[in-house]
Amino acid sequence: MPELPEVETIARGLAPEITGRRIVAAEVRRAGAVGGDAGLFCARVAGREVLGVGRRGKMLLVDLDADLCLAVHLKMTGRLWTPPPGLPPDRHTHVVMDLSDGRSLHFRDVRRFGWCRCLTLDELAALPFLKTLGPEPFAMTADDFLARLAGRSGKIKALLLDQKVLAGVGNIYADEALFRAGIRPAARADGLSAARLRRLFAAVVGVLRQGIRENGASISDYRDAHGDAGAFQNSFKAYGRGGQPCAACGARLRSEAVSGRTSTYCPRCQKGPERRKG
Repeated sequence: MPELPEVETIARGLAPEITGRRIVAAEVRRAGAVGGDAGLFCARVAGREVLGVGRRGKMLLVDLDADLCLAVHLKMTGRLWTPPPGLPPDRHTHVVMDLSDGRSLHFRDVRRFGWCRCLTLDELAALPFLKTLGPEPFAMTADDFLARLAGRSGKIKALLLDQKVLAGVGNIYADEALFRAGIRPAARADGLSAARLRRLFAAVVGVLRQGIRENGASISDYRDAHGDAGAFQNSFKAYGRGGQPCAACGARLRSEAVSGRTSTYCPRCQKGPERRKG
């Protein structure tokens, strides 16, 4: 699933392509992709001007006039992009929106877990996903991060993945941040010192910013708004490298399941919680 850097990269790429354009017409090729009511979707977006493109967590938000918003959750294989002129939609393209400059905006999703909906601002605010979503990492301080983890006994990797705790971090960037911070994924949060949690917060922010600079990570399906692959996968130190040598010390990286997600770490560089005295 695209994580914060991938969705941010898509938003930044789409913004200059579609902002200021008007959606002149829409075609829904699979009603399930827009929540089932294709007629309502087409009626809402037709004639609307694109005011801007952003995101919240892992969700793309395309602001339209008339207080409407095109909310897109890419899930596993979703993609919102502007194909080259003349390229017809393929069988995995579920929504086609024609733009006033002659181009089009496509929502494509191979596995069909994603969705694309045109919502009023009240409907958007009422989405359960957004109502419970935690703060953006870039809008937090280290003290904010410590406060959100205070008193929590869960495994630190699971808490990083919990969107109610922190928005936008997924398996890739959690593994990479924990490697940089020298913390094992299964370490309990309440067993980590404030200093180590501050180091982790800095690692989370740093790895997310690097992911954005490198246009995200392309493991399988992810492509940016122009159809190009990202490059951050070339910088992985932990994610997906189980059994390979650690880039820092040469020890063999290990993989284990943490809260149902495969987590890779270095048994030498990454430590568990501090031993308590008593």
